[in-house]
Amino acid sequence: MMQIHVHDNADLLGQHAADAAALALKEIIAEQGYARIALSTGASQFPFISSFVTRDLTWEKIEMFHLDEYIGLPESHPASFRKYLKERFLQHVPQLQRYWLVDGEQDPQETVARLNEEIAQKPVDLALIGIGENGHIAFNDPPADFDNPDPYTIVNLDEACKQQQVNEGWFATLEDVPKQAISMTVQQILSSRRIISCVPHGAKAEAIRSTLEKPIDPKFPSTILKSHANWQLYLDKASSAGIFAWA
Repeated sequence: MMQIHVHDNADLLGQHAADAAALALKEIIAEQGYARIALSTGASQFPFISSFVTRDLTWEKIEMFHLDEYIGLPESHPASFRKYLKERFLQHVPQLQRYWLVDGEQDPQETVARLNEEIAQKPVDLALIGIGENGHIAFNDPPADFDNPDPYTIVNLDEACKQQQVNEGWFATLEDVPKQAISMTVQQILSSRRIISCVPHGAKAEAIRSTLEKPIDPKFPSTILKSHANWQLYLDKASSAGIFAWA
């Protein structure tokens, strides 16, 4: 069942989504003694993550899987998602000791095999998944492979995805953006027990309109989220402008 939550701005969106994520994790930990999460990155996730790390959780009982990473990009690069997660998430919740970062500097096939082995041990309880301007989820750009059964895979980045990275300031030019990435697959994302998506800002308004109005189609990957039994979508007024009229 899809639930849509709209808040006045990105900061409020992040706070309310963090509350929802914390409540879900508390319920899951009470039920089974631990929780596994998949965590996305990118500029749109700043408000959520900054609130999420302040929540009163038994972080030592949570295991985190990183969603995606560029192939060949050093961790020292400002666009590195490993750098992002260490600085914005992990250093703020030092109790969380079990985490799996996607290392795009090592042999990609070996990295994928190692991640696939680790994540396959138990289901992911909560996936925190953004939506790209081209509808990508993780780095599954259109046309996305909806059928790949492997948890992680190597993907090619399309021009719209690379342009978004430039527009957000992660890279100076399109040529600077790596051509490939290691990404969690669509099937792995959908296998999560719950999904929460935080999608603020006007740059995502068209993506949100397409996600909700288009039929499920690999040409707009985020449409597949509508098939999930427990998906919560958090928007602000700017990102929801294509589907709601605001005075």
